[in-house]
Amino acid sequence: MSMEAALTGFQQAYYKHDALDLANCLKPTPVDRLYDFWRSTNEVRVEHNVKHAITYGLGGIERAEAQGWIDVFVHFWRASDKIIKADQAQNQGRLSERHAVEVYEAWKDLVQTFQKYIGNGTLPHWIIFTLYFVANDLRKFAIKADTQLAKAKPVTFSAGLSDDVVATTPKNQKLEEAARVFSRIFALCMSDRNPNLSESRKWAVYCIANLQFKTYFKLKTITLCKNLIKSIEAQADMPPWNLYPKAHRVTYMYYCGVIAFLQEDYNKAETALFNSWAYCYKGSTKNRELILTYLIPCRLITKSEIPSAQILQEFPHLQTLFGDLVSSIKRGDLAGFDKAFAEGEPEFVRRRVFLTLERSRDIALRNLLRKVFLAAGYEDLKEGQTEKDRMRRTRIPLAHFATALRMGSGGGQTVDDEEVECLLANMIYKGLMKGYISREHAMVVLNKKGAFPGTGV
Repeated sequence: MSMEAALTGFQQAYYKHDALDLANCLKPTPVDRLYDFWRSTNEVRVEHNVKHAITYGLGGIERAEAQGWIDVFVHFWRASDKIIKADQAQNQGRLSERHAVEVYEAWKDLVQTFQKYIGNGTLPHWIIFTLYFVANDLRKFAIKADTQLAKAKPVTFSAGLSDDVVATTPKNQKLEEAARVFSRIFALCMSDRNPNLSESRKWAVYCIANLQFKTYFKLKTITLCKNLIKSIEAQADMPPWNLYPKAHRVTYMYYCGVIAFLQEDYNKAETALFNSWAYCYKGSTKNRELILTYLIPCRLITKSEIPSAQILQEFPHLQTLFGDLVSSIKRGDLAGFDKAFAEGEPEFVRRRVFLTLERSRDIALRNLLRKVFLAAGYEDLKEGQTEKDRMRRTRIPLAHFATALRMGSGGGQTVDDEEVECLLANMIYKGLMKGYISREHAMVVLNKKGAFPGTGV
């Protein structure tokens, strides 16, 4: 195949101003597709062949822009060369960390070439979205390179008297480098002062920010995410929010919600996560599941709400993750809650919901205490009263709650009055039940109108 034929897809995408089609021309996968482009030239003639194909294929464009595209596709060919050699090495069973690093470095050169020519205005504004897709591939190559380096990482003894071993390279060296590249791309978008919004690079702000979020979460540097959000919120001349692609908005709101969730700002997290859920494409099962992974624990805290059985059935992974815990909360089964929580602990920690779910034990305790309230029944009717006037008993002995706590905790546990009083006082303080404790009479006096707010009694 000639270089002219290999670049036909690029020419069609260029004339349509289609950033996605152009990104598809620069995809590193599947590797079989790269072979045709790679075979169309060699290292000696690549610049000449690409120049000839672009100059005659895109007649009428300015020389500076043509040179920009020539440099982009020369770097793409060199990156393809590294990818193909790595693929061949893998097929022959001799893939090493050197191959992964070379692919990463070559692709980083491609991304930085794109960035340079977009930044100086040589290439058209609409390809900023193409840069996003190419940069996203850089993130993947960085992760692969770090994985290979970790497998073959040499260690040395420290210079001190101890025999601790010290790694010679950082754990995520390449991904950290890629993160710095993404920061420069983000700055490139944010600094655009073009008064014509239709040609502004700011339309790519949220998709680049989402790329950075993914990277920072992988690096476990959440504080950098907060700085990113602040810089966006400080911009006064951004295009209208509702005009951004829905996919960009949904992903951005998801990450903002998760970041607020990790900061224990649950009201803010709930708002962002719910908006992300509301606008998420109904067919995106995986994305909706990710949103609910944080929205469910969030609502347990903010509204003391448990997810419906229908929601959990719709998402089997969430049923596995939260099913036993939710059913224990609903029943007020403290022993069942503790068992489900202990069994799910590794996954809860991995998903960063452990501490929040730990707090949801209060909801299980509330439901147990509510059962005691319901079991107490109704006051006797007084003369002249009808069934409509019947009121629930609101004065309940502390001993009843102590018995319920022993049973709910699996039985056999000794719960003294002071401990019961402490638990009840905490529930009242947190607003999960309304009333007061009469120590003199060893009674709990509950509110006649809404003893357990939000539960219908």
